[in-house]
Amino acid sequence: MAEAGKASHGTRPTVGVTVQRRVQDRMDELSAGERKVARTLLATYPAAGLESAADLAKRSKVSTPTVLRFVTRLGYQGYPDFQRVLIREVHERMGSPLAQYDEQEARRGGQQFLPYVSSTFVTTVKETFDNVPRHDFLRAVELLADSRRQIRLLGGRFSHVLAEYLAAHLHIMRNDVVCLTGGDMARAGALLDASRRDVFVIFDFRRYQRTTIELATAAATAGASVVLLTDQFLSPIADIAEAVLPARVDAPSPFDSLVPAMALVESLVAGVSEKRGEETRKRVRRLEELRMDAGWTPEADESIISP
Repeated sequence: MAEAGKASHGTRPTVGVTVQRRVQDRMDELSAGERKVARTLLATYPAAGLESAADLAKRSKVSTPTVLRFVTRLGYQGYPDFQRVLIREVHERMGSPLAQYDEQEARRGGQQFLPYVSSTFVTTVKETFDNVPRHDFLRAVELLADSRRQIRLLGGRFSHVLAEYLAAHLHIMRNDVVCLTGGDMARAGALLDASRRDVFVIFDFRRYQRTTIELATAAATAGASVVLLTDQFLSPIADIAEAVLPARVDAPSPFDSLVPAMALVESLVAGVSEKRGEETRKRVRRLEELRMDAGWTPEADESIISP
């Protein structure tokens, strides 16, 4: 970790990492005054960063030079540079399929379609894994592998497929796994008895859903642990989540991609399987025995659905 006042200065922010994530990652490197600025920024993110340096200093109860040192510590060339990055992030965060048509065409340039698609996915998956917080990933695996915990999963309009996919794999490896797919009543029921034993795995990507944010907040208030899978701009749920796993959503189409997020889900499956070790092996063996005893063989299943 860089020493405060030294290596952090002049280092350009990592491509693909939001201002919010950079502040969170650098918190331990900041001076006491700079931490006040950081907390003010995170408390009303991103709006506070769009104010003047003097106004942000006043709200943080520090001097204007402290605010300027803070943005330099993050690697920006000055306050205007910091705000340009933040404004671009806000525009990207609010991106709709319609707004992304021109951006997608500009990114492609003159590339052939399939090479462009391939390079896009290779790049976004690599950037996702390069930037995922290792501590958060390991904490997520630890929570999901703990059989004393009850796992509740919830996704959005598109990301529900990730929640269901992860739930299906977790159910093979452990007990007490429920994917909340029954609407408001299922959500209310999950919150009814929520406690410190519960882990809520939330999938929330940009154009974030108010009801999902409310459920995650209520779960955290009840003492449950929240694991968040989100985009690089970070759902508001990141503020209360115990583990935050951001994934790139850049796509070769005007629609956000879940390919990097799926790669993270697969990594969680692999991590839980490894951590549970022999317990997972025993459970899979027992499952296969039950299938055989009931005549639910793979061959029988295939004969039903195959032409």
